[in-house]
Amino acid sequence: MHDTSPPKFDHAAALTLARRVLSIEADAVQAMRDRLDSSFTAAMTLILACRGRVVVSGMGKSGHVGNKIAATLASTGTPAFFVHPGEASHGDLGMITAEDVCIALSNSGESAELTSIVPLIKRRGARLISMTGNPNSTLAREADVHLDASVAQEACPLNLAPTASTTAALALGDALAVALLEARGFSADDFARTHPGGSLGRKLLVHVRDVMHAGDALPHVTANALLPEALLEMTRKGLGMTAVEDDNGRLIGILTDGDLRRVLEKAIDIRITPIHQVMSANPRSIGADALAVAAVEKMQSHNINGMLVVDEDNRLIGALNMLDLLRAGVV
Repeated sequence: MHDTSPPKFDHAAALTLARRVLSIEADAVQAMRDRLDSSFTAAMTLILACRGRVVVSGMGKSGHVGNKIAATLASTGTPAFFVHPGEASHGDLGMITAEDVCIALSNSGESAELTSIVPLIKRRGARLISMTGNPNSTLAREADVHLDASVAQEACPLNLAPTASTTAALALGDALAVALLEARGFSADDFARTHPGGSLGRKLLVHVRDVMHAGDALPHVTANALLPEALLEMTRKGLGMTAVEDDNGRLIGILTDGDLRRVLEKAIDIRITPIHQVMSANPRSIGADALAVAAVEKMQSHNINGMLVVDEDNRLIGALNMLDLLRAGVV
C-alpha cells in the first residue's frame, strides 16, 4: 500500500535553510542597491517621456515578475500592461506601438521567446529597457537601457530554481515604479482612484458630504425651542442628537443623548426648559468636503459619537455619527 503520510523532516535544519534563503535574497537586493547607477535614471527618463504605454514582457518566472511589475506601474500612475512573449509572436505584438516603451525581463538575457521579438519591437519604433542578470547578453546589448539585476547565486540549494534572481528583479521593478510615482507627483488621492474597491480607496475617496444626513433627515431646532420639541426632533431623526441653531441658521450648540441623561438627573421642569439652557455650546464640527476618515479621527480624538457639518459661515448643513462611518467602510 502506498504511504500517503507527509514526509518527516528535521525542523531545526529546515529553519536553518529558510534563514539562509532569506539571507541570500536580502544580500542580492542589497548588492543591487549598491550598484544602482545612471542607467536607472535613464530608464526613468524613457518612461516619463513615453506617450503610450509601458509594455512589460517576460517568460516563465520572469513573466510572473513582469506581470506584477506591470500591475504596480499601472496602479501608481504609469499606464502599463503585460504581454506574454509567446503570444506576442502570434498576434499580440500588435498591442505594441511606436509610442510605447517595452521592459523585457530575462535572467539569462537570452530567452528565445524574447530575443525573437526584439527586432520586431524595435522596427515598430518602441523603445526597449531590458532587465537581466547578464550585462553581456543579447537583450542587454539590444536594449536602449539595460538594468542590471544580476545575483551572486540563487537561494535554491541546487542553484537552479529562480529565487534570488526573481526577488531582485521584483525589487528593481518596485524601485522603478516608486521613483516614477515620486517624479510624477502621484498623490494618495491618485492612488485611491486606481483602488476604488479597496479599503484604502474608501478612506481616501469618501467625503463627509457622501455620508452625512442633510435636508429633512437633519435634526435641528432653534435656541429658544423647549426641551420636549428637541426630544421629538431627536426621536424623529434617529441620530441620538439634535443641532441647535441661532435665528440665522448658524450652529451654536448640540443636545445629545448624553446631555439628556444629565438633564434628567437635575431637578428641572423639562416641559418649560428652553434648549439653550441645557445644550452643549460650541460643538465639534467639520466641513462637508473633508474626508470621512478625518471625521473619524476627530470624533475618536474627542471621544464623541456624532458630529455636525457646517459651511464656511458656520451654517448647519449636515450631521453624521459613527454608525454612518462604519457603514461607509472608513472605520
